[in-house]
Amino acid sequence: MQARNNMYRQIPNLITLSRLVLTALFFIAINFAGHQRSIPLCMWTALIIFLLAVASDALDGYLARSWKVESAFGRVVDPFADKILICGAFIFFAAPQLMLPHISLTPAATGAELTGVQPWMAVVLIAREFLVTGIRGLAESHGIDFRAMWSGKVKMILQCAAVIGVLVYLALVYDIQNQAVLEFFRLARNIAIWAMLVVTVVSAWQYISRAWRIIEA
Repeated sequence: MQARNNMYRQIPNLITLSRLVLTALFFIAINFAGHQRSIPLCMWTALIIFLLAVASDALDGYLARSWKVESAFGRVVDPFADKILICGAFIFFAAPQLMLPHISLTPAATGAELTGVQPWMAVVLIAREFLVTGIRGLAESHGIDFRAMWSGKVKMILQCAAVIGVLVYLALVYDIQNQAVLEFFRLARNIAIWAMLVVTVVSAWQYISRAWRIIEA
């Protein structure tokens, strides 16, 4: 019985660790887009890896709660893996040199113009994560429950949608000649990015307000 309980406790942690491996593979797939013909394959591969990583995020939390085996390891490593995956993706997308060696459609374009992610957007995301992590750490060090709010969960969903939108657009932009189709995916990508930014700012403000009420109390 004890061995079975230990196994149940370790499975969610192993899934969390696998997400770190998937995150590394995700970045490798993006970096392997060494020339124009390899870009679609690399972007579709990165998309599949990203979806597996997102699925693992939902699975490890569900199993930990269902089996009542939530651990300190999971509470630390799970959000760390999420932040590396999401923030890292947006840093890659905002990099000026992304795709530059092999752009033929728009020679003067930058990586940010291809992805729709400007460097300041990545800064906003990272700043929000540092801020909330600091507030949560301070609150929990004083024994105050500071669980994720609804806006934080919506933010994560929209962040995933934005990453998917960017990857799909990059996978299609070199293959599809129909400009109307490309414009549709570009618009969908931009809507996801801006919606994610708005919710990110709203989420940060909600956490700040909540922390301020706790401090006053």
